[in-house]
Amino acid sequence: MYITIDTEVSLKSLNTFGVDAIASQYCRITSAKDMIKLLAEHKPALVLGGGSNLLFVDERIEGLVLQPHIKGIEAISFDDEHVLVTAQSGENWHQLVGWCLEHNYGGLENLSLIPGSVGAAPVQNIGAYGVELADTLYQVEAINIDTGEPEMFSNSECRFTYRDSIFKSDLQSTSIITSASFLLTKKKHRLNLSHDTLAERLRQRGISGPGIRDISQAIIAIRQNNLPDPVKTPNAGSFFKNPVISGEAYREIGRHYPDIPGFELPKQMVKVPAGWLIEQCGWKGFRGAHAGVHDRHALILVNHHGASGLEIYELSMDIIQSVLERFGITLEREVGVIGDMAGRS
Repeated sequence: MYITIDTEVSLKSLNTFGVDAIASQYCRITSAKDMIKLLAEHKPALVLGGGSNLLFVDERIEGLVLQPHIKGIEAISFDDEHVLVTAQSGENWHQLVGWCLEHNYGGLENLSLIPGSVGAAPVQNIGAYGVELADTLYQVEAINIDTGEPEMFSNSECRFTYRDSIFKSDLQSTSIITSASFLLTKKKHRLNLSHDTLAERLRQRGISGPGIRDISQAIIAIRQNNLPDPVKTPNAGSFFKNPVISGEAYREIGRHYPDIPGFELPKQMVKVPAGWLIEQCGWKGFRGAHAGVHDRHALILVNHHGASGLEIYELSMDIIQSVLERFGITLEREVGVIGDMAGRS
């Protein structure tokens, strides 16, 4: 098959922030074989997934923007109680979750309605409502950009941590994920109802013995009620990570802010909701010329149609600075910033 590389391509429709950036070269790849052929002659400047967790700060990207669009989902019986589901990188994440529910495969239901592609999910170690991708991921297949050879990574080799993986750090510029496999349950599903919001939603619906579909439907309802639709209000979901601080620092802040929420972690650490910190600083519902903060969820920055990536980035810097000054906590972005940050904080 002939591989086409287009020039001067707008990426506005390929990122959920709706920020316009021009790729000097762009190629959409539909098979691993074609990707290997392409990499023999071209090295990508950027590998673009579903565009749901990034922010273009520069208006132009020099070099090749490569977007894998490899499709396919396959299930292989692992044992009497488990199934191994392999999805290609170009599959839509939420559609994969729906496919698993249709086949009564359990494990991904808490990750319903998360935007993005399957290939991008392991990079970020996506998570929601008490579950992370790392909980069910069995292995990842990728292509080494330098050698063009396929590589396999087990769960442990992916080095998953909170919203992070080896593909976001050491292998960010040397590997392209082509598929991900998940070890899911065929029966005796292990449900995760640890998140208070999910448990409350199920109680409101009068569901005392939920199944995997009940959990998925409840989470979809929660997300649709609380989070803006990126089609109507361009955004990239949670912009910041929830910071993890020492128990000592948490108690010190609690002396001044007794209602500060926190979730205890191992090694006497505490995870603090970034949305609460941002809201306390008065940012919830803020609206600038084109960029702002969602009025129902302070963790989400939004593009009120017309914002540049730089405008959104500068808003994030103002939020980081105000949280640091008030609480002594430095927020980290969950969203990947794409562009030349020289001279910028």
